[in-house]
Amino acid sequence: MIIVTGGAGFIGSNLVHALNADGIDDILVIDDLCDGSKSSNLGDCRIADYLDWREAADMLGAGRELGSRVETVFHLGACSDTTEWDGQRMMVQNYRFSQLLFRYATRRRLPFVYASSAAVYGTSSAFTEVAANERPLNMYGYSKLAFDQFVRQQWPTLRSPVVGLRYFNVYGPREQHKGRMASVVWHFNGQLESDDEMRLFGASHGVAAGEQRRDFIHVDDVVAVTRWCAQLSADKSGIYNCGTGRSATFNEVAATIRDWHGRGAITYRDFPADLAGAYQAYTQADLTALRACGYSGEFLAVADGVGRYLDWLAAQR
Repeated sequence: MIIVTGGAGFIGSNLVHALNADGIDDILVIDDLCDGSKSSNLGDCRIADYLDWREAADMLGAGRELGSRVETVFHLGACSDTTEWDGQRMMVQNYRFSQLLFRYATRRRLPFVYASSAAVYGTSSAFTEVAANERPLNMYGYSKLAFDQFVRQQWPTLRSPVVGLRYFNVYGPREQHKGRMASVVWHFNGQLESDDEMRLFGASHGVAAGEQRRDFIHVDDVVAVTRWCAQLSADKSGIYNCGTGRSATFNEVAATIRDWHGRGAITYRDFPADLAGAYQAYTQADLTALRACGYSGEFLAVADGVGRYLDWLAAQR
């Protein structure tokens, strides 16, 4: 059995689909379906069982098994709202529950691959996986960093692989339930379809309108890296960036969407004053450590990845 927390969410459901495509359906999904709209992500999947994350936490706390013959734990579930400032909620879901899963997996010597985030870098302009670059701007980023710090302290005792992946700006199928936390690709496309224009941030952080840059990575590439990491040996345990190693401007993303549709304007609005000190205007994954670990896969360029995503969205309609 393979455990996928967050299996009804964005990255998790894409992982479940990829496992199904390879004939794997002995999957335990752990998630929170209080927002039942996420269930659509699993409607065409095959899974063996489902647990609410709170039920799973109680089972772990009582020392009970989550499933039979568990082989791998993919921990992708979290409260991912970067505007959430309820620190207690964040730390219970993103830190304490992660600790319970970590101990469950490592005591059984199971591969444990978990979702960290590029949000740990915050205002940093350097993106290598070292403490000097870690400056989270929000509670979400801090909760991810806190767990990374916990894991780092466990390296000397590990007898099975533990890998944290710092996902950069992920976009692609099955993110529709995320609302305001969905990717800019989702939002720009929705704006164009409804209003025939895409609204970007104006000048900020020393760059011109729409020239803020992010490392945008398609969810298919994220799933490929995530699955590959579960095959590593214990001595390759680590925290690795998961991005393309290239940044693209918001203007480039919007232009790609406009070109795909063959219409639409790009407009700009004043950068929100309340975001000035809490906004990542530039990210670009340093892939040195991931490549040194042996990952040789290529990543979709923005034009190709966005086009693939728009094709998928069109097919859904």
